[in-house]
Amino acid sequence: MGMMLRAFFFCLSFLLASSNAESSDNGVYIVYMGASPPSSDHAQILSSLITRRKNAVVQTYSNGFSGFAARLSEEEAKSIARKPGVVSVFPDPLLQLHTTRSWDFLKFQTHLKIDSNPSSSSGTDTIIGILDTGIWPESESFIDTDMGPIPPHWNGTCMAGLNFTTSNCNRKLIGARYYDDGGNGGERPFGTPRDMMGHGTHVSSTAGGRAVSGASYYGLATGAAVGGSPGSRIAMYRVCGDGGCRGSAIMKGFDDAIGDGVDVLSLSLGSNPGEAGFDTDPIAIGAFHAVEKGIIVACSAGNSGPFPSTVVNVAPWILTVAATTIDRDFEVKVILGGTNKIIKGGGINFSSLNKSSVYPLTDGLSAKSSSDQYDDVEARNCAPGSLDDAKVKGKIVLCENEDEEYQPREKFELLENQGAIGLVLVDNNARQLASKSPVVAYFSSRGPTLGIPNLLKPDIAAPGVSILAAWPSNDRDEALPGKAPPLFDILSGTSMACPHVSALAALVKSQHPNWSPSAIRSSIMTTAIQTNNLNAPITTNQGSAATPYDIGAGEMSLSGPLEPGLVYETQPLDYINFLCNFGYDAAMIRRIASTLPSNFSCSGGDPSSELISDMNYPSIAVSGLKASVIKVVNRTVTNVGEEESTYSSLVEAPATLQVQVVPNKLQFTKNVKTLSFQVRFELAAESKNDLFGSITWSNEKYKVRSPFVVSNNA
Repeated sequence: MGMMLRAFFFCLSFLLASSNAESSDNGVYIVYMGASPPSSDHAQILSSLITRRKNAVVQTYSNGFSGFAARLSEEEAKSIARKPGVVSVFPDPLLQLHTTRSWDFLKFQTHLKIDSNPSSSSGTDTIIGILDTGIWPESESFIDTDMGPIPPHWNGTCMAGLNFTTSNCNRKLIGARYYDDGGNGGERPFGTPRDMMGHGTHVSSTAGGRAVSGASYYGLATGAAVGGSPGSRIAMYRVCGDGGCRGSAIMKGFDDAIGDGVDVLSLSLGSNPGEAGFDTDPIAIGAFHAVEKGIIVACSAGNSGPFPSTVVNVAPWILTVAATTIDRDFEVKVILGGTNKIIKGGGINFSSLNKSSVYPLTDGLSAKSSSDQYDDVEARNCAPGSLDDAKVKGKIVLCENEDEEYQPREKFELLENQGAIGLVLVDNNARQLASKSPVVAYFSSRGPTLGIPNLLKPDIAAPGVSILAAWPSNDRDEALPGKAPPLFDILSGTSMACPHVSALAALVKSQHPNWSPSAIRSSIMTTAIQTNNLNAPITTNQGSAATPYDIGAGEMSLSGPLEPGLVYETQPLDYINFLCNFGYDAAMIRRIASTLPSNFSCSGGDPSSELISDMNYPSIAVSGLKASVIKVVNRTVTNVGEEESTYSSLVEAPATLQVQVVPNKLQFTKNVKTLSFQVRFELAAESKNDLFGSITWSNEKYKVRSPFVVSNNA
């Protein structure tokens, strides 16, 4: 290339956890039998299995729902699926993880001054259950100094395991379980709640870690690391190993957490983007029954962005979390020899190369292998095998990062094996400048919801880029040469965004212990923020205005949810009607739900996706709207603010969309706590693009905002 480098830009430290789910290869099937307590049908099937095969049963579920996971042949699975009381039988899926200044940043994003005493907003005595890779109990983030007794509603346990004893739990980490017998699908059994991967420790400390002063990653991001709800207690359910997260373990984690008495559940993992199947999705099944028991469930939206219709964990009873940036940026400089031109880029540079020396630089295309097996595009992207060893040895290699097949770490490790001494990665999407934040993270999965156009997902956005949090102290893979392993690490992903929202839910729960999961979700969504730190609309990393498909209702606010004014209560019957309108029949739903009216039926005959728009949700999605046709959507709000209060409606909508709220005023009194209204949508002219806007109920103190999307596509 004729250029030399005087400084080394280390391989980009921005690795996205895969959101792919793999098909089952462990011979295990999950038999889901709905909400009813274990019955004679359940017992008979289990007895028959155990009689035929001693170790057939892997997990049993009995606290929040009924069923089991077992090693079955395909014929056995089909036979069981036809038995009375069985909702569904499906292969045990392998889900994947969706891999602290963030809280300080959020404080500056708050627009509403509230009356609450901040000292009472630390999540005291709420219990956050986390389904993840385990926990490193020795981290300072989990000390229990000055914490009160364990909440009396806790019914869980602290399981002993490899290098983990019951004494590793305390008044902060009050419970720990692990699930290792998911079959022989290649996952390495750990036999312990201890975190051998780091992800669960990072997530746990982000959600509920105690304040640790002087935290940093080898001097980067130095400051006090503290979780969003430091007064909350943590219960860890290790459902993931180094091969992924088995559905059978996830469902057992849900089942145990329901029985243990957690208040909030946080899952930073998920399956492939694709059309939902709520009777075969372990997270959707477990979350449904958790919400039935009053537990709010927050899940990451996935890391498959910026492509549309990639959002996962879309069940309406789940609070689905997208990722945004914070005002943190790691910058390094590349100095070109000869000209001394400085090129600035994002990255973390701990290179041992001498900064005063000059090193040869080449690029992927110039170092292309003579083999005709690889084309120029693969060479420019430094695809494994596309470069010649002799042409990269002893050099820093400039690689593009436009391919989707290989992660930057794979490229770096291959180049290192070929003898290269450094990597400069060209990726305009990987760095998002801190001067303007939040910005939608490039990797964050996007709406619309595939197969359910009348349900708007994600619900909310939260910080998920360059998040500093606790890390296992024995992880030498993360250690710099000659250095001790770090006690804190910096990660990005919707995995990191989810615990921010889980913590916020715990804070709201501690202030309002009698609120339902849907009221807490509503309070978080309707008080969200749509502007950045420059008081301009939040944008994507490409600079376009973010839409509800990117951030849902907006960026989470720390204080607004504690006093939201009004809430949208989504009743259990709303979810049941959703399942009807999604296509499930009444007989199946009777087995799924724990409480139903005696005369329940899926009214209206054939399933209707249009009726999903009428679910009492804090956002609105309307599809199939044609020009000059009026679509009416119904909503009900409950007053949780001052008894005597009046709210007026404000509509923000594109010029081609007429939106009318009827009535446009709501007056609450001591005796009138709940009021309903209609929203009437009419397109003046058909649009090729989906249209976005919002409806806000406001008075002198509160602004209760709901985003909407209107599409003329069915």
